[in-house]
Amino acid sequence: MKSIKKFLVVLLAVLVLVGCSSKPASKDDASIVTEIKEDVTVTFWHAMNGAQEESLTRITEKFMADNPKIKIELLNQSKYQDLQSKINAAMQSPKDLPTITQAYPNWLWTAATVANLLVDIDPYMNHSDLGIKDIDDINKALLDGAKIDGKQYGMPFNKSTEVLYYNKDLLAQYGVEVPTTMEELKEASKTIYEKSNGEVVGVGFDSLTNYYSIGMKEAGVEFNKDLDITSDASVNLIKYYQDGIKEGYFRIAGSDKYLSGPFGEQKIAMNIGSMAGESHVRKGSEGKFEYGVALRPSEVNLQQGTDIYMFSEATPEQRTAAFLYMKHLVSKESQLDWASSTGYMPVRTSVQNDKAYAESESKVAPLIAEATKNLFPLPVIENSDPAYQLSGKIVEDLLVNKDKDVKETLEGYKAEMKDTWNQ
Repeated sequence: MKSIKKFLVVLLAVLVLVGCSSKPASKDDASIVTEIKEDVTVTFWHAMNGAQEESLTRITEKFMADNPKIKIELLNQSKYQDLQSKINAAMQSPKDLPTITQAYPNWLWTAATVANLLVDIDPYMNHSDLGIKDIDDINKALLDGAKIDGKQYGMPFNKSTEVLYYNKDLLAQYGVEVPTTMEELKEASKTIYEKSNGEVVGVGFDSLTNYYSIGMKEAGVEFNKDLDITSDASVNLIKYYQDGIKEGYFRIAGSDKYLSGPFGEQKIAMNIGSMAGESHVRKGSEGKFEYGVALRPSEVNLQQGTDIYMFSEATPEQRTAAFLYMKHLVSKESQLDWASSTGYMPVRTSVQNDKAYAESESKVAPLIAEATKNLFPLPVIENSDPAYQLSGKIVEDLLVNKDKDVKETLEGYKAEMKDTWNQ
């Protein structure tokens, strides 16, 4: 009996310890401000325009109404290229940086790993008072995509991937089905161009950098420092587009920057671009023709769109205020509004599955599950961004100068690409 009693006492002690271990002591960072007692201003650099900016402004005003001591100063930097340039310039004098900014993680590799200019938001996300209680509802792949060197510096927000926009009226007029493969895309474009007597171009790709990286991934080639731009896969990928440019059934954005403009003017029947451009496509087609949205004609697709990052120059109060705003931006209510009105994919699974989203005016919504099935990110490694930008420059050179020999031109760029990866 004594042995049994001793055993029960030991067993009870073990159970108590196990019970305690399942509720670890709070690891909250004591330096984190948990309450905003005085007025604080958070500056936010972004590159949202049109319906995207309208939606961002509406969501932000809602946050400020609920948090009267926090002012969010939205500062539009025009477009991504300008935003990146301004961030790079301000990093030379960190006090000139905003509290938070939209950015691709590749832009901030040096800021995070060398200059220590970013705030790791993981302690905020998992804080017992401030944290995101339903963090598992946020797409893990998108969260991981906002990490730099393994740390959660970014919060996914305006995320997207590419889709095919098409003019339903024109495709019906020329007897063309919506293409589902790159070969079908080429044939459909040829048919449209020929039947319209050269008046309507078949298709174009908004982003040449995306065209190259997605095409190479489709061919089984990773975008990293081992990339051989003179390989058969690279040559064939560029020749596919260059042949279409030569014969007239393909085009690039050029000075238009995005093809939603020519698409709205019915100068082009199809356009492959970001799902986030749907608001521009909708506006351009309104009262003229009916547009449709289909999957990009490829097996894989690129995870794109920026995240939100916080700079370490922010005061403790600004950091908390900024995090509360970021938390608001990825809330279910905000994401439903954002995704429905802009075309960006919702970062929350619950919104993706929400009936209100599926029945919204967005034609992207019914495709979202299929469109995001085989997403891949560009590697967040040193010099991947300049190498990515160079790939677009190379493709553009060969499409603008359509009579250049692809293989020979790529040989000429080989050393520059290698130096870019190893700078």
